[in-house]
This record gives sequence, C-alpha cells and structure tokens, in this order.
Amino acid sequence: MHVAQNSTYKTVADLKGTKAAISRYGSGSHLMAYISAQNHNWDLEKDLDFEVIKNLDGAVEGLTQGRGDYFLWEKFTTKPLVDNGIFRRIDNCPSPWPCFVIAVREDFIKNNEAELKTILDIINNTTREFKDIPSIDKTIANRYEQQLDDVQEWLGITEWSQELIDKETLNNVQKELFALNIIPEIVNYETLTHKL
Repeated sequence: MHVAQNSTYKTVADLKGTKAAISRYGSGSHLMAYISAQNHNWDLEKDLDFEVIKNLDGAVEGLTQGRGDYFLWEKFTTKPLVDNGIFRRIDNCPSPWPCFVIAVREDFIKNNEAELKTILDIINNTTREFKDIPSIDKTIANRYEQQLDDVQEWLGITEWSQELIDKETLNNVQKELFALNIIPEIVNYETLTHKL
C-alpha cells in the first residue's frame, strides 16, 4: 500500500474514507483495496472511494497531484518508486489468491483447443525452467531497473504452477469475492475450469 512521498498519511487507519487510486474497476488494485478495507474492518460502502488512474505511471501522477490518496500494487514493481522517494510504502497487503491465472472464453476453448494446449505447454515449459536460466536475476534487474537483491528475493518467493487451479483455491477466491459483493454468485468448480 503506497502513498505519495509527501503525503500526510502515515498509517492505514489514516486512509479510511479516502480515495484509492485504481488502474481500472475489476483490476488487482481495485480488488486489493477491498481486501485491505476488509482486513481493517472498514465499512465497504462508506470507507472506500476510487479514482481510476489506468497504470503505474498514472498512479505516480495521480498520487503526486492528489487525485488519489493511496495505491495498492505489487511491492517489487513499485520498489524503485519507493527507493527514489516518489512513493512511500505504509503497509503490505498480501493477496489471498494466486496473482495470475489463464482465463479463456468458452467459445475459444471449443474452437481452438489444440492452439490453447500449445500456448499452455509453452507457458508451462518456460515457467518450469525459468529460475534455472543462467543469470536470470541479473537480466530481470537490468530490464526492470530493480536492485539485484530485490529480484533475488522475488525469485525466492515466486512459484509458477503448471497445473489447473485446485478446487479449494478457486472456491476460496469465489467466497472472498462474493463476500465483498464483487461477484453475484459462487459457481461450480467444474463450470469454471477446463482440463486439457
């Protein structure tokens, strides 16, 4: 959870009722504002307000200009902004679900199953061996202007699954989103997943 460096906000409690900068409605920054509010027992109707800022550059501009008060974004991506005195991190709010999944429309699966399998095979083979790529930590640090020790920490805690999301995880995600009134209903696991 980030604020502008010169912000007067010091704690999460200070942010109650202020404006969360979000990339778009339904995005991770939007959903995590709900998760953080829930974690701190805020009233989700009264204590949350949003300003769409589109992306990380928009967050820099929006928080600096006061159009938004705080921004929830992945901590390693934002660390250079914290290190350079643009943002100040006031809290961490881990996501209660996997950060990324592959989502595909049903009509695409029906009409392109072989192509989908090829795409997933490429992704799974690459992620399975990703950490073994020689000097991958240095490559990432250089490409994304990150400190090498931060990249090494990120690599140490990041995992990629090559399996279909499990039923318990998907059900927990749905329960969380349903409780926050973000989705209208909980759907059967078999309806939401497709095994190739």
